[in-house]
Amino acid sequence: MTTALTPIDPPQLFRSPAFAQGMIAPAGQTLYVGGQNGVDDDGQLLDGLGPQTEQALRNLLAVLAEAGTDAEHVAKLTIYLAAGVDPAAAYAATASVWGDTRTAVTVLAITPARPGALVEIDAVASVPQE
Repeated sequence: MTTALTPIDPPQLFRSPAFAQGMIAPAGQTLYVGGQNGVDDDGQLLDGLGPQTEQALRNLLAVLAEAGTDAEHVAKLTIYLAAGVDPAAAYAATASVWGDTRTAVTVLAITPARPGALVEIDAVASVPQE
């Protein structure tokens, strides 16, 4: 059984180097990662969009690792940005942690539940079967 995700990029749609239009995940277990904020292991919110985005992704990667999977198996990310935050600045902050792993992505502007939070990221990932 294959464990690789297959990006879907119809030729009539824009092909982004950063995300896929859709993803096919192999049958098996699915991991739903709840929204991760830019908080450290003491629950303290980091200061600024870049540090918060990087930490939220590190937190997401920690959940993936605990489940036995990684960024290569993420079928979908949803990125929630505080209203008024520049999405381009958030994307730029992802490179050092997320790299160039392509997946389906949705970005939404919201009013965060936690005061001071600028970003929250959740994910859907496949868990490779042994």
